[in-house]
Amino acid sequence: MSSRFRNLFLAFGIIAVIIMLFTFDVSYDELLGNLERAGIYLPLVLLLWLFVYLINTLSWYVIIRSSGPANGLSFSRLYKFTVSGFALNYVTPVGLMGGEPYRIMELTPYLGVERASSSVILYVMMHIFSHFGLWLSSVAIYACFYPVGWGMGVVLALITVLCLLLSIVFVKGYRNGMAVACVRLGSHIPFLKQRAIRFSQTHKEKLENIDSQIALLHQQRKSTFYGALSLEFVARVVSCLEVWLIMNVLTTNVSFVSCVLIVAFSSLLANLLFFLPMQLGGREGGFALAVGGLSISGAFGVYTALITRVRELFWIVIGLALMKIGNKKL
Repeated sequence: MSSRFRNLFLAFGIIAVIIMLFTFDVSYDELLGNLERAGIYLPLVLLLWLFVYLINTLSWYVIIRSSGPANGLSFSRLYKFTVSGFALNYVTPVGLMGGEPYRIMELTPYLGVERASSSVILYVMMHIFSHFGLWLSSVAIYACFYPVGWGMGVVLALITVLCLLLSIVFVKGYRNGMAVACVRLGSHIPFLKQRAIRFSQTHKEKLENIDSQIALLHQQRKSTFYGALSLEFVARVVSCLEVWLIMNVLTTNVSFVSCVLIVAFSSLLANLLFFLPMQLGGREGGFALAVGGLSISGAFGVYTALITRVRELFWIVIGLALMKIGNKKL
């Protein structure tokens, strides 16, 4: 990627971080007090995501290597792209509008535009698909460990139906590809319609090649497909340790199973508010509702959301800094 584009991504990230710091919901004295209260658990939470991103990178690396040699792309460099990509996703409204173009542009010198695009699209699909797996697993866990009344039964049924419908859409996308479908969807959106039509006409062959590479992984390399998906699901489960560590600051009566449910239900609500950068407000409300539904004090959810927000800001800064470190011209 050229330095000009990299600087544009970096500038956008820095502006977004500054806005977030000035719109924090708590005073800085209260924030420092909560961070001091976290004690040794705060660095453990920050360190945990070093390993979560490692698993994410391994999943992406498996996808890339399945389609051929990586042409000098090392695992450590891909790890750098992963952290920076997630940092841009955190600060971008609509979630995937910042990190994925950045990843494609960084990978293009190593893999070419078509292979870079297909590997990024495949990884994003795996990352989102693992969400459905976590939500469906949480429905089963809740039904096994907690009493289910009529109201909660309806909620769990709606979550199950939603996840199954979205899973069907994704399986169809894996079989036929998603690039052409996404551009076709853009042709029905006001202000994007004409651009999407021109783009599809100009790059018709490239889009079809990208879709064929996406379909190839699902059809002929099923071990790679399920391996990458399993790694993403493992990353989701490992990330639940974050909530367990934070909860241990406040109480020792919260099990890891409860923490999985808290992460699943709070992430579901946060993703419904996908148009907000860092899901501002949605994440905090999701944590409060999730812990309340498990008969845990709502204050625990607010505190957990606050420490999680600090962790996100920490890794956003690291991801933005990595964009300017270790870049070499090919």
